[in-house]
Amino acid sequence: MKAAVAVALALLSVYLSLDRLSAQGAKPDPDQDQDQDRNQNDRNTHSDETEPKKKKNQPHIIFILTDDQGFNDVGYHNPTIKTPTLDKLAAEGVTLENYYVQPICTPSRSQLLTGRYQIHTGLQHSIIRPSQPSCLPSHMDTLPERLRQAGYATHMVGKWHLGFYRKACLPTRKGFDSFFGSLTGSVDYYSYGSCDGPGLCGYDLHDDEGVAWGQEGKYSTTLFTQRARKILESHDPTDRPLFLLLSLQAVHTPLQTPKSYIYPYRDMANVARRKFAAMVSTVDEAVRNVTYALRKYGYYRNSVIIYSTDNGAQPFTGGSNWPLRGRKGTYWEGGVRGVAFVHSPLLRRRRRVSKALLHITDWFPTLVGLAGGNASESHGLDGFDVWPAISEGRESPRQEILHNIDPLHKPPPQTSHWGAGASGPKKPKKKKKIQGKKIKKQKPKQKSAFRVKTTKKPPRTFSRHAAEPKTKIKPKPKTEPLPKNKPKTRVQPQNQRPPRHNPRPKFYSSGAPPASATSLPRTQIQSRLKSKSRRNTSRIQNQNLTRSRPPRSNPQLELHLRFQNTSLPAVQSPEAPWDASVQAAIRVGDWKLLTGDPGHGDWVPPQVLPTLPGRWWNLERGVSLFPRTSTLKNVWLFNITADPCERQDLADRRPDVVRRLMDRLASYNRTAVPVYFPPDDPRADPSRHGGAWLPWVDDEEDEEEGKYHGVYKKGRSGKKKRKKPRCPLCKLKSFFLKLNTGMMSNRI
Repeated sequence: MKAAVAVALALLSVYLSLDRLSAQGAKPDPDQDQDQDRNQNDRNTHSDETEPKKKKNQPHIIFILTDDQGFNDVGYHNPTIKTPTLDKLAAEGVTLENYYVQPICTPSRSQLLTGRYQIHTGLQHSIIRPSQPSCLPSHMDTLPERLRQAGYATHMVGKWHLGFYRKACLPTRKGFDSFFGSLTGSVDYYSYGSCDGPGLCGYDLHDDEGVAWGQEGKYSTTLFTQRARKILESHDPTDRPLFLLLSLQAVHTPLQTPKSYIYPYRDMANVARRKFAAMVSTVDEAVRNVTYALRKYGYYRNSVIIYSTDNGAQPFTGGSNWPLRGRKGTYWEGGVRGVAFVHSPLLRRRRRVSKALLHITDWFPTLVGLAGGNASESHGLDGFDVWPAISEGRESPRQEILHNIDPLHKPPPQTSHWGAGASGPKKPKKKKKIQGKKIKKQKPKQKSAFRVKTTKKPPRTFSRHAAEPKTKIKPKPKTEPLPKNKPKTRVQPQNQRPPRHNPRPKFYSSGAPPASATSLPRTQIQSRLKSKSRRNTSRIQNQNLTRSRPPRSNPQLELHLRFQNTSLPAVQSPEAPWDASVQAAIRVGDWKLLTGDPGHGDWVPPQVLPTLPGRWWNLERGVSLFPRTSTLKNVWLFNITADPCERQDLADRRPDVVRRLMDRLASYNRTAVPVYFPPDDPRADPSRHGGAWLPWVDDEEDEEEGKYHGVYKKGRSGKKKRKKPRCPLCKLKSFFLKLNTGMMSNRI
């Protein structure tokens, strides 16, 4: 048996050797070799062409941007808000607890897409409203454009709010392959109607560059989520990397949500807070559906999910930034400290909280770097590549943040030794000496104090700065000779009015009075209204009246023109490096400096949120519904690391730090471009475009950017705004009626 096996193995080895020899002696087929070479060359050529598109492990980037979600409006900061999906994603990823955005919508979105500060895009002042001919600068590249160059498919779903007056401003012309959403800043969640003030409304839901009619009745958060899932389903994750910007409209006003989401918050007494919390729950469900689609369609293992708000919450409409100070539209921490986290299997160090200093401009170079691109090819970036800080826990390359410099938002000279307006606090005493005989002298002060609490304050303050170039201020010298015994006060005529805006006798070290000082008693308001009819009883009262009567539009224009002629505002005090009356805010290391008017600096606990929301076009432009509390102060300094709630103002204790940060502000301002804030264009009226908001300027028209220079207030005529209220007591009755209605609704 063994011999038979050995013979069989020997025969097999001989057969294999003969087969090998015959194969070596065979002639090669030239046609077959040419086909093989041609196929190899084609594969090499194809790989060369797709090399820039398919770089090593380009991750899919899903950026979820919410609107007006405050620091206290997420479950991992506030257990009463039910966001299980967001809590889990943040816990398994990296929670960003030292992350900053801008205080309102347009600036945050512009800095996300351009990676540049507002002072470098001309969007320093307010938002882009639907009727304004303004948008992102045409010469700047955007984040989706850079990602598209790296081989990405780019899609946007949701809110744009970066201008659309011409087609070149649309998202599909700024780097996105597709767009589905709204172009304006505030849209009804069911009807998709958007208004730019009373009587100027239109339909705002767009698919690419056309109007998406017929979607009424569908809740916008659900509709946007469905479109995002459809994009994920139709795209091949193995073919090209994907960049999806899901810019949800929620939780911006109006407060609308399906009733099923309100039921879990039925125990909340405040109606606005209850609806707001329900809208946050709709966002949580949207994120859950998107992450489920990422897992289902094969994106998740090679994806980066970024969640961020665009600004702080608006407490007047149910949001909460507690315990941070301030609200949306202000430069306090409540307006600029953002909720954000990163969730990704690609993170090297997960399940942690990051204290690295980050800003919304950092996403541009960070995401371009993740895509394999070179962010240095985009000139003038203000952001940093912070992926090592997020993924590996390294130190952030960012050491400072310029929150903004807004030269158009300039209140009257303040009673401070910093910068302009440093010589004002002694004048009320001198005025008392002159008019000591007259008892009625107090009444104009009461009236001016009442006016300071209203929105009529800025026009008169601007008129003082515009005294030189305008002829309408000429009546001033005719009424000035009264104070003959104090020639010193006539050296600087622009500082003669602060006594009328200085009704409070005390300074508050934190920039805000106690809770009892945040509102006026009704008896005082009535007495001040009565004093309005008796101001013609003295010559000085008439003099003050004439000083407060110049038109509000022209002086504002002159102030803006003064700041357009130079990038650095003039500093009246040679010792101060910065004009402290200019609205600005900067963060350097642990220190934060605010100058000018940073906005209403209150702390609003969620249990005392009001239930009388105002119109969004007023709230987003900084119209105060309550008296301002910082009229006597224009410089604040805080150590944010030690005092994140900004309760201890250190400006007087650390003048060295104040000057150092003012130097940084002056340095930044030398690089600023002029503010671009044009007036409304009547051609934007939706009634001229079939009832929808659409681009109204042809791209062929030569309409240079920067044509309009001036402080623009909404309204066709400033004179119409100066009309006296016909019935002041009627306003009080209306106020108490609304208050009673709100109290009853809370009880229900």
